[in-house]
Amino acid sequence: MIYRVVHATEYQYAEPVSTSHHQLCLSPRPSERQTTSAEEIAIVPAPVVRRQRTDYFGNRCTNIEMQEPHRALSVVSRFEVDVHAGGRVPEWSPSPAWEEAREAVKRPRTPELLAACSFSFESPHVQIPRQAEAYARRSFGDGRPLLQALLDLTGRINAEFKYDNRATTVSTPVAQVFQHQRGVCQDFAHLAIACLRALGLAARYVSGYLVTTPPPGRPRLVGADASHAWLSVFCPGLGWIDVDPTNNVMPDEHHITVAWGRDFGDVTPMRGVILGGGAHSVRVSVDVSPVP
Repeated sequence: MIYRVVHATEYQYAEPVSTSHHQLCLSPRPSERQTTSAEEIAIVPAPVVRRQRTDYFGNRCTNIEMQEPHRALSVVSRFEVDVHAGGRVPEWSPSPAWEEAREAVKRPRTPELLAACSFSFESPHVQIPRQAEAYARRSFGDGRPLLQALLDLTGRINAEFKYDNRATTVSTPVAQVFQHQRGVCQDFAHLAIACLRALGLAARYVSGYLVTTPPPGRPRLVGADASHAWLSVFCPGLGWIDVDPTNNVMPDEHHITVAWGRDFGDVTPMRGVILGGGAHSVRVSVDVSPVP
């Protein structure tokens, strides 16, 4: 499937911003599952400095500097991406016992395992609460194959936690999500990652987009889509396995990957520092549409 993605962010400031520095994480990540074409990021007003770079995790980032007073900032990312179904690990794939995967990550003997090891520890947005290990162990019984246990865990999260976009913010800790059992895709990804890391497994946060379909008889609303989040778990022999606890699926050609890191903080679409501005408002719209 080929999709056209438009991600627009608009800031309005009550007072002029004299100087600002921003990092954008809006460029899709090339992989065996997807290739990108017709890519651009339009910025108004035009930055005086604009640099492309690759971060520690291999994500494509854009750093910009604004040095002229401005009361508004518009960043619009546009690209076309060809997503292939072939890169996904099938649900029926054999996998080793989860304890074997834990030991491989604990004692890395290859560069691949060493890289995976960095995703097995707590991170700023994934502090492991005391109940995480007990919750995970309900799925990860002794000797159970990793993939089977993983899908059981994400299925339980999907069934036991309610999607509620008013219950949390980007800084809500995992412990609070456990307590109230509600949140959004970011929270459910962080929750699953906390459970897996509590067992000593390597799990990383993935940001991107999910292609949505309107209800029967209803038109697709332009700009009504949103960013999405899921996670990947490292399994010896299979590599990184993507799972989406929000929708209880293994990501396929409907999931578009932008970046991955330890948690949301590593892959925030747009963050920065400004001088001035006073109060501000922000409007974000995302449109993901298939290309004929």
